[in-house]
Amino acid sequence: MKKLSELIAAIRVTEIIGDPEIMVSEITSDSRKVTSGSLFVAVNGVNTDGHAFIDKAVAAGAVAVVAQHKPVHIAPGVTYIITPDSAVALGFLASEWWDNPSRRIKLVGVTGTNGKTTIATLIYEMARLMGYKAGLLSTVVNYVDTVAVASTHTTPDPLELNRLLHDMVEAGCDYVAMEVSSHAAHQHRIAGLTFAGGVFTNLTRDHLDYHKTFDAYLAAKKSFFDSLPAEAFALTNIDDKNGEVMLQNCNARKRTYSLRRPADFVGRIIEQRLDGTLMQLNRLEVETMFVGRFNAYNLTALFGTCALLGWQTEKILLNMSRLVPVAGRFQTLRSPRLGYTAIVDYAHTPDAVVNVVNTIREIIGNTASVITVVGAGGNRDKGKRPLMAKAAAELSDRVILTSDNPRDETPREIIRDMEQGLDTPKLRRRTLTVTDRAEAIRVATVLAHRGDVILIAGKGHEDYQEINGIRHHFNDKEELEKIFSEE
Repeated sequence: MKKLSELIAAIRVTEIIGDPEIMVSEITSDSRKVTSGSLFVAVNGVNTDGHAFIDKAVAAGAVAVVAQHKPVHIAPGVTYIITPDSAVALGFLASEWWDNPSRRIKLVGVTGTNGKTTIATLIYEMARLMGYKAGLLSTVVNYVDTVAVASTHTTPDPLELNRLLHDMVEAGCDYVAMEVSSHAAHQHRIAGLTFAGGVFTNLTRDHLDYHKTFDAYLAAKKSFFDSLPAEAFALTNIDDKNGEVMLQNCNARKRTYSLRRPADFVGRIIEQRLDGTLMQLNRLEVETMFVGRFNAYNLTALFGTCALLGWQTEKILLNMSRLVPVAGRFQTLRSPRLGYTAIVDYAHTPDAVVNVVNTIREIIGNTASVITVVGAGGNRDKGKRPLMAKAAAELSDRVILTSDNPRDETPREIIRDMEQGLDTPKLRRRTLTVTDRAEAIRVATVLAHRGDVILIAGKGHEDYQEINGIRHHFNDKEELEKIFSEE
């Protein structure tokens, strides 16, 4: 139980109707979860407006309501708090409810199109290798110290987010690494949090089904950096054309990383193989188990983050050599009998596909073939579908277009959109269509010879396919292992 007046001290209030000194038993923005004594926050969401459910919440026992405008019906005995933006208010109220956990740990947020999961996970792993307790909030899984907690969104809603952070504080965590999605920034899910630092990876076309324009997508990412406090750090990739944009109007300590130009933290690839890379980080050598230029960027960002957190350089480099790749991110498997290599990667944007295939090609040259299996998600940005197919077909020797998470569309419809990118006879000749993803993977293994590399792109760590609202178990790595056992 907490006093309403103490909770709302954290938010902007334009009007109070009723008694602000009442006690509330919980906070929720879901009218279905309201119980006696609840504070209901009416949020104007993507699909529904919580203001339409205020009366339902009051009928269910809500004793207080936070809203953006005064309701038509004012129930006796209920306190109404009017605020300019109830989504922002929810974040601050959630932080206050859970005793502002982000102020009691060092929270680092990672944003960008590609690399968020890898960098956030590696910050978590590095903190543990350095001897600290740590937490992780990511697309793949959340960790409260060593305890795994299922992840349903890249960034949870404010109430769940602050509850997890509170659990991390209670578990004795010193550091928390967190993916910050553009959706979360735009929907103010991170409002009320205190960050010790922010990291920007890169920005390429993604989520335009939600943001509608690239400028809006950029603005959502930038809003995270604009909100960083002066005592935090802002670390950005200046090799990305939008890297320096993130630092404009940012009050935090500005730092940069790069593989191509002078920066605060400079990485360089000395030698790379399919099972690892020898790098220089600020002219200090480190052998890593990661592959590819995109991972060199991730490791340079990691190095910079660790340094900005004040960790000792020698220990950072030693522990970087012990890190292993994140599940589904350039995860390498080798056929034990036939001698080809398969790589499972989450690449689900045109730029990510280009990066991964180029990395494979840099390592194996033109002495072997690259066979790419790729699809695109249903009910998402249709504009990137032909771009992904075109990128895969231009850079690979063979391409198999297949199903990803079709959701409410048919795989055939999605593949037809992808095929629009195959705008030359050459690209069409090297492309096959196999709508069943398991069969597409099997066809790729039949086409592969010793030394070839199969890239299975798009799903990475995911262990399901979503079809017509139902999730069916499916995992690219498991499919490969099944095929290997039969060879």
